Amino acid sequence: YSHAKGEYGCSKCETDMGVYAGDFEALTAITVEMSNERKRGNCMWFVFALLSAIFAALTSILAKIGIDGVNSNLATAIRTVVVVLMAWGIVFLFHKQGGIAEISRKSWIFLILSGLATGASWLCYYRALQLGEASKVVPIDKLSVVFTLLLAFLLLHEEFTVKSIIGCVLIGAGTLLMVI
Repeated sequence: YSHAKGEYGCSKCETDMGVYAGDFEALTAITVEMSNERKRGNCMWFVFALLSAIFAALTSILAKIGIDGVNSNLATAIRTVVVVLMAWGIVFLFHKQGGIAEISRKSWIFLILSGLATGASWLCYYRALQLGEASKVVPIDKLSVVFTLLLAFLLLHEEFTVKSIIGCVLIGAGTLLMVI
């Protein structure tokens, strides 16, 4: 990481990044510590976002190796079972299963729609990985950043700044440059 101390909202962000970024066991500690996030200046979103990017990169490489000679839909189904078991394991580990009854109808609908979108994304991603080079598939997949920013602006009415527009253009141009 290359940000200055406190840039993401707290003076401990730099320390937290050093402790958590390279330590897989710290994922559990991060989850437990989430309730203290506000006390630390709310910088944990950055740690989770960085870890997400690292795991997504690993996912791409591991999937490309693992999909060799395997039907892409079958590979996606196997991956999905692993994700489901891991997610429910964490729910039960932290005794959060009682929260199901508290989920609103609206949340259920959008979580189900999100799950369907995730499934469609994974099916397409695995097929693309099976047919193409990871170094070309992954940048195109990351155009999701641009689509997410546009949808956040249109559907969630989030702010779309000059910085966001420039970032979208650069991501698009960078993607095009990598796949040509």
